[in-house]
Formats: sequence, C-alpha cells, structure tokens
Amino acid sequence: MGGARGRLTSAPDRQRMLGWLREAVNAGARCGRACETVGLSVRTVQRWLRQDGGEDGRPLASRPKPAHALSDAERAAIVAVSNTAEFSSLPPSQIVPKLADRGEYLASESSFYRVLKAESQLHHRGRTQSPQRKVPTTHEATGPNQVWCWDITWLPTVVRGMYFYWYMFEDIYSRKLVANEVYAEESSTLAADLLSRACLKEQTAGQPLVLHSDNGSAMKGATMLARMQHLGVMPSFSRPRVSNDNAFAESLFRTAKYSPRWPEKGFETLDQARQWVEAFVAWYNHEHQHSGLRFVTPEQRHRGEAPECLRKRDEVYRAARARNPRRWTGETRDWTLPRSVYLNPERDEGVALKKAA
Repeated sequence: MGGARGRLTSAPDRQRMLGWLREAVNAGARCGRACETVGLSVRTVQRWLRQDGGEDGRPLASRPKPAHALSDAERAAIVAVSNTAEFSSLPPSQIVPKLADRGEYLASESSFYRVLKAESQLHHRGRTQSPQRKVPTTHEATGPNQVWCWDITWLPTVVRGMYFYWYMFEDIYSRKLVANEVYAEESSTLAADLLSRACLKEQTAGQPLVLHSDNGSAMKGATMLARMQHLGVMPSFSRPRVSNDNAFAESLFRTAKYSPRWPEKGFETLDQARQWVEAFVAWYNHEHQHSGLRFVTPEQRHRGEAPECLRKRDEVYRAARARNPRRWTGETRDWTLPRSVYLNPERDEGVALKKAA
C-alpha cells in the first residue's frame, strides 16, 4: 500500500482508508502504528476526520498574489529587453550584469530565467537558435530525360595506387546509362564535355533537366557548372556528409563491381577499361532485367516499351489463375510500375509516397 504523503487524495480513497483505520483501531491496534502502516500521519487523519472524509480543499483555496511578484508590465519589459539586438543571443546570467553596468535593474537573474522559460525563450534565442536543417530537394521524374544523376568511380589497375576513372550519367526514371566514359584523370572539363554529348544524344535541348551529383570537385567545378547553365540543366547536390543522397549512382556502381564480369586483378590499360565499361553498359541497358523496374530492362523503360511488356505478363498470370483458380488465394502478381520516380523523397512528410500511390 503506497503512502499518501505529498499528494492529494480523493474523497473515495479517504473514506476507504479511514474505514481501514477504524477497523484496525477497533481490533486493538494503536492509532499511530495503524496510520504509519497506511502511510499517513496522525495529523492528516485528524484533519480528514474534521472534514468528515470530504474532498481536499487545498486546490480550491484562495491564494493571494505575493506582494513582491512581478507585474505584467515588468514581465513584458524582461522579454522585450532579452530580445533586443544587444541581448538576443545572451543568457540571463550575462544580461543582468550588463544592465547593472548601465545602471539599470529590471529583475533578478532568477526572475529573468523564470520569465523567459515561461515564454519558451530560455534556449536558443537570436543567433544561437538551432540551425534549420535543409531538407534535400525532392525531384520527381515521370518520364525519361527529366532527372539524371552522375558520379565518378575508380577502376583499379594492375599497378598498385594507380586508377582509371569511370564517368557515369544515369536516368533515374529508366535507370538507363545515358553516357559513360573512362579517363585517366578526374576533371570537371572532361565531365562537361561528356554531359554535352549526352544531352545531344538524348535530345534534351529545350526540355527541363535536373542533374544530381555529390559534392566532389569535378561536380562543382566552374567548367561543369558553366556548361550546365549553357545547356539549361539545373544542378542538384547531395547534402554534406550524407552518404545516400546519390543512391541511384551508388547502386549502379555496386552492381558493376559485384558483377561476375568484374576483373579480379584490375585493368592493364585504359583501352581495356573502356572496353569493359562499354560491354557492361550494353548488358545493363539492353539485357539486365532491373528489379526496381518490375524486371524490364532500362532500355525498355526508357523507350516506353515497359507497359506493353508488363501488360502481357499480367495476361499470362490472369490466364493461369483462370485455368486453375484453386492455386491462387489472392490477386495475381502486381506487374504495374509506379508512375513517378523520386530523387531524395520527403520521407518525414510522406509526400512522395502519397504522390506515387
């Protein structure tokens, strides 16, 4: 049985506990020991008996405002001073001495703290406010050549410490690799030239195109940014220190490097690396049935052939269920593709997921 000290006890609980005490006293127990057993003092029981076990009157008691309490005007003055340009970034422990140096006294330091806490202004006022985290811009692709991503990865060579560089541009809607090249160096100029060839090949002139990348030097080089502006391509960059803001590119490179085609000992020459990438791109675009595309190839999705292919698959499944319905406990396999693909969807608000549905 828990103690009743320091808390308000309802009238039914009072009556019940007084009943227990009467039974204990009538059975020969001492009143003080009985009160101690139930966690009450004798004075509390005597007060309850005077009130005949009624409701506690303390919550309804009239309590006059202390004579030394701050007035509304004084509280407003504390808030106003604390939010001036001079003091908006300082705690009360520094505001009060500075006011005293100017011959001003509004209230004690503890009063400053109480008032600001009541106004929810005790922490992070002025320039000390918590920085607002920038949510990554969500880009929606409802068709090919609307949102691309690009990246550069190292290709190992037979010489330790020496690498070739694979430049890759990918359409996130179709997952098609729209431009690829291997160079012996990492350069913003080489990336800009490859982007120009990709835009010419895909005929993106006059169409809005977003190009997403991480924050590497080649991605943010002046030559690359100038070329994007010339081509009418809008840049999009990953958040600093966020490793999965360019997930499409990272996933593609992982597929390549875990492919059985990947050479175990590295590439001997630049031409060999270029031939390998060319063969991989041909396989990936035209033969690889992508799990994120309901197992159609990126080229089928890019050319608009995926809906017809998936419709035929759906017909096959529906015909199979019609022939033997006892094998099917629910709907046939879903062969439909989402209408949209999102770059960095707004996970917290679920906006992208609602649109996709």
